[in-house]
Amino acid sequence: MAIVRPFKAVRPKRELASAVAALPYDVMNTEEARQMATGNPYSFLRVDKAEIDLPLETDQYDPAVYARAKENLQNLMRDAMQQDEQPNFYIYRLTGYGQCQTGLAACVSADEYERGLIKRHEFTRPDKEQDRVNHVEATEAHTGPIFLAYRDEVQGGADTPKKLMAELVKSPPEYDFTAEDGVRHELWVVDDAAAQNTLVTMFANVPALYIADGHHRNATAAIVAKKRGGNPDAEHNFYLAVIFPHDELAILDYNRVVKDLNGNSPDEFLQKLSDEWILEKSDRPVKPSRKFEVGMYMKGQWFRLAKKNPPNTADPIENLDCSVLQNALLAPILGIGDPRTDKRIDFVGGIRGLEGLEARVNSGEMAVAFALFPTSMDELMSVADANQIMPPKSTWFEPKLRSGLLVHLF
Repeated sequence: MAIVRPFKAVRPKRELASAVAALPYDVMNTEEARQMATGNPYSFLRVDKAEIDLPLETDQYDPAVYARAKENLQNLMRDAMQQDEQPNFYIYRLTGYGQCQTGLAACVSADEYERGLIKRHEFTRPDKEQDRVNHVEATEAHTGPIFLAYRDEVQGGADTPKKLMAELVKSPPEYDFTAEDGVRHELWVVDDAAAQNTLVTMFANVPALYIADGHHRNATAAIVAKKRGGNPDAEHNFYLAVIFPHDELAILDYNRVVKDLNGNSPDEFLQKLSDEWILEKSDRPVKPSRKFEVGMYMKGQWFRLAKKNPPNTADPIENLDCSVLQNALLAPILGIGDPRTDKRIDFVGGIRGLEGLEARVNSGEMAVAFALFPTSMDELMSVADANQIMPPKSTWFEPKLRSGLLVHLF
């Protein structure tokens, strides 16, 4: 089952929603955050990346940063935000990048994460976990939602959460604004007790939730819950998430660039490729249109690569396109043994387009670029169901949830 429960959100005053809302803390560095927040005293980056309000030399993990985050959240709650008087669910819709996705904002159970009912597909790093633990404990709040998915499947002919949410969003939204990146954000308050109870019942029939994005925040919430313990119904034992039906989500490609050809000349490299791949020159950029196809850019030339003998295995990891590229090209030919640690490889999110790959190679910084066919949600969930971990940089989700629209206080 999936436990969801309403909560008393701290959220912006309607007229300030677009000013408060900010991208997640982990998609930009400190200087970028400082620039984004310039001239906007209400930006939630002043909570999630509070070092931007401290001297330039301040380390982002300095205790002063977490103290300032607490102070800035209190200031926002005084000047720009308010807490709902009763527990509500919220429906959050994002429209952008050619898609529309509608999810339920709710609190989910840290205990269910510990028991494997909220499934992960990535490793987390202890240093990043500790940073967010310090932040959560200082603010006594979950300030950024976890991006979760669920399989919206009909159970015995009953309606699904997706269908119910479609009915609930027929009324005007509480918030409706378009951010600077062109993504439209809409949010509805679900304060009707009957609708809330129906959503709780519906999700009780959902076997599992899946982390799409936000593994470190999810792990942090579980760590804080375990440290605080106490009453299992306490607010700190539940954490903020937005849960989307899996069939509304799209994963962008996550591409690779490599600094050199591992001692091979371009001709030698192409010859070695031909053992495992069918090569075809292209007079235009190559965006793969199917599995086991790769676009490659080198010395001003695009190639289309097709795997000669695709894997035929039940192993969900081996079937991923990034695994096929790693096992049949990056490791044996370019000598990239561990892409997590090898300094010769870098990763480029699909949001930057094929021109982003060309720019890295044309600059001379990289020798070759590879454009991958994106991982599907079904593949991601199959990996999580098998209790396996995705290869590094396998998924890139867009559009991003905005932080600050909903805050969960302990």
